[in-house]
Order: sequence, then C-alpha cells, then structure tokens
Amino acid sequence: MHTDAPDSSGSDSWLTEAGFEEPPQVDLRTDRAHSARVYDYLLGGKTNFPADREVGDRVLADLPGAREGATAARAVMHRMVRRLADVHGIRQFLDVGTGIPTAPNLHEVVQSVDPACRVVYVDNDPIVLAHSRALLTSTPEGRTAYVQGDLRDPERFLADPAVAATLDLGRPVGLTLINIVHFLSDEAAHPPIRKLLDALPVGSFLALTAGTPDPSPEQAAIGIRRYAEAGIEVHLRSREGVERFFAGLEPDEPGVVLADRWHPEPGEAPAGGPTGAAVSVYAGLARKV
Repeated sequence: MHTDAPDSSGSDSWLTEAGFEEPPQVDLRTDRAHSARVYDYLLGGKTNFPADREVGDRVLADLPGAREGATAARAVMHRMVRRLADVHGIRQFLDVGTGIPTAPNLHEVVQSVDPACRVVYVDNDPIVLAHSRALLTSTPEGRTAYVQGDLRDPERFLADPAVAATLDLGRPVGLTLINIVHFLSDEAAHPPIRKLLDALPVGSFLALTAGTPDPSPEQAAIGIRRYAEAGIEVHLRSREGVERFFAGLEPDEPGVVLADRWHPEPGEAPAGGPTGAAVSVYAGLARKV
C-alpha cells in the first residue's frame, strides 16, 4: 500500500529519497547533443542547445518528415494513456524514460480523465532533473513524483520511497515506456522491462513505443548514421522485434501498429500518407494476465 505524502501541487520542491527539497544544480553538458534535446527540437520545443539543433537540422535535411514523425510519436502517448485511464480504468502510472517535460505531460492527460490519478516519472537525464518541477503540477486530488533512475536498473528506482509514497503496487499500474527502447539493445532492454512487469500486479498494462526501419529502411539508415555521428546509439526494430516486448501479455486492439495508426483521433489522416514513411515508430498496449 502507498502511504500519503505531501501534495506537490504548486510547490517549488521535488520529491527525492530524502523527501521534498530544492532541485539540485546539474551539469547539462550542453556542448554535446543529447537524444532527449534533439527530440525536443524536432517537437519545436525550446529546451535544446546548438549541438542538439545541429543534429536535428542534419536529420531534417535528409529526412524532411522527421518533425512530423516526432509529433505523431508524442501524440500517440497522449492517446495511449488517455485510453488506459478512460477505457481501462487505470489510475496509477509509472513513466520510465520521461524525457523533457512537454505540455500536456502524462499526468495532465490522465488527470483530465480522473483528477485522482497518480504518476511517478523516472529518468536519468540531468536535463529532465533540471525541469522536473514541471512534472509536479498535480491536481489536489492526485499526486505526481519525480525519481532519478535508469530503465536498466529497475530495482533501484522501484525501491525509492517516492514510488511507495505515490503508487500502490498492489493495484494495476500503467507502465509507459515511450521512445526509450530504441536507444537500448535487446540485451540491455528486455531483462529490466521483464523485471518491471514482474513487479506489477495482474491487470497492469505496458504501453510502449519504439523506432522502426520498416516503412523506409533507406531513410532509417540515414537517421541512424546522423545520430551515430553525434555519439548517440540507436537500435531500430522490426514489428516482430517490437512485439517481443509484449510476450506473455494480452494485446489491446489494434496490436502493434505504426504510431499514427494507433487509435487516431476522428478525422486524422496518417502522417505519412499511404506508406506511413514519415512515422517510423511502432506503438502497442498490452495487459498483464
């Protein structure tokens, strides 16, 4: 069972292992491109620096649809968590690999369905830590917390008191892994994700998005090369490779599909047209049974 903790809504502090305190000063290493900041740039955000914009501009020069694809990938997260809250009744969320806060954030989407929803954000990127205050604007009825942690070490962040103070791990949880696994190899990604699922009760869900070369292998190869030139490792997966993350789970409709084809809003056309070439991201949702 979770125990009540102070409400962070409107606070200038953030929740750590030591309780609520001022966010520390961190070295953002702005001289080097970072995947989260490149993604922020492609989304049209402002939390990026010249090194990030240089990589983003190179990607856009070769792949003009990259910005549209990034927007579609962000939008599918909103649809996935709204479906979890609205259709499946999930009221607790564990978001690992949160990335730079971009409104609306996950808690804002699910708390628009039920203000009592609770969310724990987890990330190991100092840029997210620096902006973590934006993740703590919970409704009075709900709660949010931010934990410094790494997907590759789930035992450590699951043991953080902030998790127990926010989530009841005896009740279903929506585990969200959005645009993170394509920065990890299968060997690095599968074991910790399985450990996370093992720690969650039956009725929990896994919501995951992952980059893929399937719509256009040639364009994917260019994108991988541009990121590699900046020292960013990328592991794109086929549809079958993404489906492996859901092994043993009960898939929610429509299964693993390109992000702009996952429950699009009424009247929305796929971002890449008939081929979907602009959206090289798969999305899927499945329930632990």
